[in-house]
This record gives sequence, C-alpha cells and structure tokens, in this order.
Amino acid sequence: MITFSQLNKAFLVSVSVLLLAACTSSTSAVDGSQSKTATVAEKKEAETSGNSDDAASEAEEKNEEIKAAKIIREPGAVADRGTFVKMVVNRNAVTNSDLKRRAAFLRLRRVSGNRTKLAENEMIEQILQLQEAQRLNVLATDAQVDASFANFAKQNRATPSQLARELGRLGVGADHFKQYIRTQMSWQRAVGTRFQSQTTRISEQQAILKLRESGQAKPELTEYAFQQVVFVVPKDKRSKSALAARKREATAFRQQFTTCDETLSKVKGLRDVSVINRSRIMEPELPDRWRSDVAKLGGQGTTVAKETEKGVEFIAICSTRTVSDDRAAQISGQFNEFEGFAAQGNEFSEKYLSELKSRATIIYK
Repeated sequence: MITFSQLNKAFLVSVSVLLLAACTSSTSAVDGSQSKTATVAEKKEAETSGNSDDAASEAEEKNEEIKAAKIIREPGAVADRGTFVKMVVNRNAVTNSDLKRRAAFLRLRRVSGNRTKLAENEMIEQILQLQEAQRLNVLATDAQVDASFANFAKQNRATPSQLARELGRLGVGADHFKQYIRTQMSWQRAVGTRFQSQTTRISEQQAILKLRESGQAKPELTEYAFQQVVFVVPKDKRSKSALAARKREATAFRQQFTTCDETLSKVKGLRDVSVINRSRIMEPELPDRWRSDVAKLGGQGTTVAKETEKGVEFIAICSTRTVSDDRAAQISGQFNEFEGFAAQGNEFSEKYLSELKSRATIIYK
C-alpha cells in the first residue's frame, strides 16, 4: 500500500509529467464566502491568511473579482448541513463537498495560503476550462483519463484500486482526481486549438521572402497520402467493452491491409466503418497523435489502432514523396511559428482563462 508521504511526493514530482505536461492555470483567489462546513484547522488557516494581507492587497483582490466575472450573491436556500450547493458557475453547481475535496487536494499538493478561497478559484477555473474544451470538442475521454490515472498509479507502484482507496482516505477521492486529470488534459488541447486558430498564417509569398532574406534554401518535407480508417463508436454507445471490441476488429482488419486501393472494397461488409482519404499532407501537418507513429512506418504500412473521439481508428500510408516547393516553405514557416507556442504557452493560457472569467456568471449561495 502506498503511504501518504509517497503519494505526496508523487504529486509534487511527477503529476505534471503524467498529465501530459498540461498548462498550469492561475491560482489567484476569487473572493467568496467561506464554507461553513470547513474544519477548525481550515478556518484558522483562513483567518491567519486574512490577517497577513494588507489593505492594498484586499482592495486589489476585490477589484480583481469584479473584473473577473459577473458575481451574484444569493442567500442559501437550504440549511448548511449535509451536501449543498455552495456556488453556481455558468449554471454548473459546485457543492461544499467539492470544495472540501479540492482543499484536501491542495493540502496534498502542499499549496500554501487560504485554501478555502484557492479551492473556490480552482473549481471555478475547472468548470470554465471543461466548458470551453467541450465547446471546442477536445474534451478528454473517460478512457484517456482512466489510462492516465492507471499510469500514475503504476509510477507509484500501486494498482488503480489502491490509489483510489488512498485518495479516498486522504479526503480527495478518485473521481475528484480524475476530473482534475480530465481538466488538465482538455485545457491543454483547448489552448493549443485556440493558439493555432489565432496565430497569423504565414503566406507562401512571406515564406519565400523570409527564405530569400536569410539566404536559406527551400526546406525538404515528406508529403503523405494516407487513409484514415475509423471503426465508429457512437457517443451514446461508448463504453470500455464497446471500445475494446471495436479495437479488436480494427486490429484484425489492419493486419490484413495490403494496399489503399483495396480498403474500400474490404470494409463494405463491415459495420460502421468509414474510410477517409487524405492527400498532400506534409509531415508538420500530421495530427499530433499520429505524427510519431507515422514516422516509424518509414513510408509504408499502418499505424496501431487507437481510441479517439470518433471510436477506434488507424492510419494506412498510401504513398510518400519528398517535396521542396513554395508550399513546403509555407508549411515549414507555419510549423516553426506554432513551435514558438511552447515559449509563450503559460502566458497565452492565462489570458485565455481571464477572457473566460470575464464572461462568466458566478452565483454564491
């Protein structure tokens, strides 16, 4: 059985790696009423934190709250006992139990400060991030979250059930931690999608001009023609058993793959299988989830079958060629521009989140 100290160390050292290096969100406090169900220790900590703040900091905090969102304060409709709604963020309820679990999670991560306010702020941000990821259709699936959870347990020499029990004992809970994982994975995708859509797309003329100014030759890129073979799993029928069954079908089918010319005729007798033909796709344009797998193929064959938002799919390489033309220069320039995202990712993420906060409606009960 893993111990508290082992789990604590795991969160401090490896959680960012296991959550796919997700973008870290801001932890500035959003002012709100403290939970009446907080423990004595938490209340004392909140009072201590409050006493240490000077008047200027308190004023700044209040101003930040006003700018951050539309704040509405309503009297509680129920007695403060048991589980009750503490606040509502864009129509999504946050209960006192949610806040207690997040405060326990903050304590496990050794985050100092007023954990009552920090828990409120993290839950607000989590809801906004998940809502935005859902709007962009980049929400992490249950299978992806479970895989990350299992990987985290494995890194700590524990089974997922052992990790779940320990998280429950510490007051966090497996479901709360999994939702945190989902948020980090989904927000990273949302930020990447937003950055890509807002990044100025470099034209062929601009790319050529830059190459001439630098004296460099046009880059050589590998251009692919491939088929995306999807064994569809509808959202309302998505389950571990359904995905596992479809993965077995996809794996069996790809093992019989010969050429792209025969794919369509072979899938005619199969249920809910689609084949998407893609051509003139240069290496930097390959989706992140497939880029390394395609590179390993050396220009022929099929990738392993993977679970995706569509179901289970794999890539079949039809042909490749090396190109060095104006379009290659354009794609290369765009790719280099997007690569700069890593250097400014945190700043972009914070601005993005601030924008979501400015449009949010938060009701404190």
